[in-house]
Amino acid sequence: MLWKKKKYLKWYNKVGYGSGDIAGNVVYAFLTSFVMIYLTDSVGLAAGIVGTLIAVSKLFDGFTDIFFGSMIDKTHSKMGKAKPWMLYGYIGCAITLVCCFAVPTSWGNTAKYAWFFIAYTLLNGVFYTANNIAYSALTSLITKNSKERVQMGSYRFIFAFSTSLLIQSVTVKFVDYCGGDAAAWRTVAIIYAIIGLIVNTISALSVKELPEEELNEGEVKGDEEKYGLVQAFKLLVKNKYYMMICGTYILQQLYSAMIGAGIYYMTWVLKDKNLFGQFAWAVNIPLIIALIFTPTLVGKWNGMYKLNLRGYIIAVIGRALVVVAGYMGSIPLMLAFTALAALGQGPWQGDMNAVIASCSEYTYLTQGKRIDGTMYSCTSLGVKIGGGIGTAVCGWLLELSGYVGTNATQPQSALDMMQFMYLWLPLILDVLIMIVLSRMNVEAVNEKLKAEKGIKSDEVTDATKY
Repeated sequence: MLWKKKKYLKWYNKVGYGSGDIAGNVVYAFLTSFVMIYLTDSVGLAAGIVGTLIAVSKLFDGFTDIFFGSMIDKTHSKMGKAKPWMLYGYIGCAITLVCCFAVPTSWGNTAKYAWFFIAYTLLNGVFYTANNIAYSALTSLITKNSKERVQMGSYRFIFAFSTSLLIQSVTVKFVDYCGGDAAAWRTVAIIYAIIGLIVNTISALSVKELPEEELNEGEVKGDEEKYGLVQAFKLLVKNKYYMMICGTYILQQLYSAMIGAGIYYMTWVLKDKNLFGQFAWAVNIPLIIALIFTPTLVGKWNGMYKLNLRGYIIAVIGRALVVVAGYMGSIPLMLAFTALAALGQGPWQGDMNAVIASCSEYTYLTQGKRIDGTMYSCTSLGVKIGGGIGTAVCGWLLELSGYVGTNATQPQSALDMMQFMYLWLPLILDVLIMIVLSRMNVEAVNEKLKAEKGIKSDEVTDATKY
């Protein structure tokens, strides 16, 4: 199996594309890590009700993911299929992000809940969906070289985790600097939204989509795009690897939500909310290191499957040791083992988009239809459902434990719940992800299908030429 020799991207295209996840994580990292503590501790809303509103909002999200993916596949413009959705969708993201952190404190609680629900639903179900699916779909639309796709994924998530690290490290102090009240959260949100809007625009304009005839190997098949929303859904469901990736994405975002809930664990159990920033370093720096070496490791281990699985075995061991260190009360050991777990999770983050591209290829080989935009709905679907449900679960568990954000002290039941959320749930979720990844060898299946069809394997799956 040989690498496709043609290169489509310059270094600045890859960096420009990757920088788009600065914009994405200005929304995602800020929202998932801090919206709950903003609403409970600054606005005075009940964690359980907020969690329920977030969960109800997710019911809407599932439909919009496939809808926008299908719309991207049907789009024809001078900029291409995905770029217009990425570019213009973020304008709505910026506005609604600010609204989520600008709940009018003078209103009654019912009005406050309604304001948040509308803003949160529009952000996640409409604007973030359109932007994120389009951004992810560009992986398949600007290059056919799988080496470049893996590199794009690595660049992308280096920027993503760097942004998450920065936001998780500075936001608490930034809010305190701005006054520490609800108005301070609004100010910080406005600044983050402006930064995201600028970077997203630069990222969208830094790459160019390939002509459709080149994407389709020189064949123009007009009937490939003539399918409705129901047929698109059927195509996705028929692809078992799409279902696996969706499941993995959801579990991964549930994991991230529990790690984000660490702000409660640091504040009330460890008695130092600033430790949240230190743990953010322990998570994100190893992820960034792993992403740098992911393209080389994919080649050394002949593909993405072995690397991803072995990585998550390390992640499970690391999180198990975090639990042990947590009960020992050793913060240095918790930081060290958190870093080990993150190092194991890194390869999947780096090559995930390339795996989805292979998943899309599987649909093309088995169904004869190219639905890259719809296929990449799993990225937005997983992020929103996993992150949203994760945040909702945090709210429910805190409410169940008797937590009240405006109280000066919390009952032991709340402290025990925070410990369960931060120590045990991430371990359980990592085990589940490892099990799913053990069955996700789509690269080998695609090679077998190509051999059966007599198709020359001119694109990367085993990456021996990295």
